[in-house]
Amino acid sequence: MIKFFTLAFCLCFIFTAAAQTKTASFFKPSDTLHTKRRKSVIITEASLASLSIIGLNTLWYSDYKRSKFHTTNDNSEWFKMDKLGHSFTAYQLGRFGAQTLNWSGVSKKNQLIYGATLGFSFLTAVEILDGFSSEWGFSWGDFTANAAGAGLFIGQELLWDEQRLQLKYSFSQSPYANQNPNKLGNGLLEEILKDYNGQTYWLSANLQSFYKDSKIPKWLNLAVGYGVDGLLYGNENLQNVSFPNQKRTKQFYLSLDMDLTKIKTNSVFFKQFFNIINVIKIPFPTLQINSKGKLKGHLIYF
Repeated sequence: MIKFFTLAFCLCFIFTAAAQTKTASFFKPSDTLHTKRRKSVIITEASLASLSIIGLNTLWYSDYKRSKFHTTNDNSEWFKMDKLGHSFTAYQLGRFGAQTLNWSGVSKKNQLIYGATLGFSFLTAVEILDGFSSEWGFSWGDFTANAAGAGLFIGQELLWDEQRLQLKYSFSQSPYANQNPNKLGNGLLEEILKDYNGQTYWLSANLQSFYKDSKIPKWLNLAVGYGVDGLLYGNENLQNVSFPNQKRTKQFYLSLDMDLTKIKTNSVFFKQFFNIINVIKIPFPTLQINSKGKLKGHLIYF
């Protein structure tokens, strides 16, 4: 549930920023502090975050009974795919938050303090709303995943001053959503956000960044992925009641990828366009092994 709204917020934030331009020069980061841009970024981010929180509280949580603040332990559900969704969202929101402040000419220190913590702060606010809902509850597992995603971005900026390791996402429709549309989504858009069976999360490493003197193409990445298959409910016991014959497996992947931000272009517009779509893992031949030990090759996997 949280992932649905946080990913929607992430996409809204990205495309709102991209849609504001009329000229390519708009995309070029300022060399010095640009107060008008900084003001625009702060207003846009604060407005989107506030509207998202208000919308969640009004449209989503109003359907469930309120309760005293409480916690829940959901770490055993969905084979932790929901936790990866939290980390991915916190990482990407933090990345775009820092980059928009960089576009405004804000110092590197303030980019990390105020921009890179955007995703973590927003997701923590949503988690608190969960804590006051009798249906959900504040999840320390989700909180930790949010911190891990933000930490991955901030840590690399402090250590390397670049993102050598990136969290990415890919999706292909699974046959399971129709069997439980309430949980897995009804229609493609909902399935992209809710059907964990169709999602894959990737840790994509830029090879040339680790071997600066090599002749490896600057855009070439090596990616390891994680996904699941056969999950109709988060809880295995609950699934066994309704679908006792449906096997649940974890999926592990090894593939190549591209860091689109490393593609050379003189166009400021295309640099930012590549930066935006770099959240998606590029299809490549892929090796897959599941938790049952079954090995499978894909000519192209997405």
